Amino acid sequence: MGDPSSVPTFQFGGLTFNVTNMISGLIAFVLVFLFVFALSRHITMKPGRGQNILEWLIDFTNNILKGSIPGNETSAFGLYGFTLFLFLFVSNELGLFLQISLGGKDWVRSPTSDPIVTMTFSLATLMIAQYAGVMKFGWKKHFSGYLKPFVFWLPISIFEEFTNFLTLGLRIFGVIYSGEMLLKIIGNMAFSGGVASFGVAVVLALVWQGFSAFLGAIQAFVFVTLSSVYIADKIEID
Repeated sequence: MGDPSSVPTFQFGGLTFNVTNMISGLIAFVLVFLFVFALSRHITMKPGRGQNILEWLIDFTNNILKGSIPGNETSAFGLYGFTLFLFLFVSNELGLFLQISLGGKDWVRSPTSDPIVTMTFSLATLMIAQYAGVMKFGWKKHFSGYLKPFVFWLPISIFEEFTNFLTLGLRIFGVIYSGEMLLKIIGNMAFSGGVASFGVAVVLALVWQGFSAFLGAIQAFVFVTLSSVYIADKIEID
């Protein structure tokens, strides 16, 4: 987002690939994998601290899903909700503590500070919702819902799907992107006016990092919550 020249890219097969998103996404993936791997190495009937944390996270994400999805359907989406929450949480927080810029290019930042990443997650959620609806009701019954309460409702139904796609992805992008931009502004201020500005900038950076960390967690929670709402809407009969 912003100036395209601020991120390294390469061409392959006629497509342009964002190296920053690839590196940042890989870092987030590795962190999530190592976290879950470390907590799940010693699964016993008498849980230790690591297993308790993992089970609490699973219960936490399952409870998010249960708030919208019918109880007998929740288990089918438990893994998706758990993985989605962890990856978004780590991705949201990554840029607060690790930003690498070299040669005028951003190499590492929060993956979710790019709308392409967040809109991809948004599209994945809506596609899963559509798939779940088709699997439960069949093609005809599922898509006939777009014609209710009458056939002329179809354009409104399509527009609603489009706005759901946009708002789900842009909400989290807006929060994370603005948070990182403000941190950069504070960082530039730190070296603009000597010792006084440096001291003020350090205090502002610490306060904003704490607040942004909270916002990143909330946005991961909101994204999973809304994802469960959209999925529930496709597998329930009005």
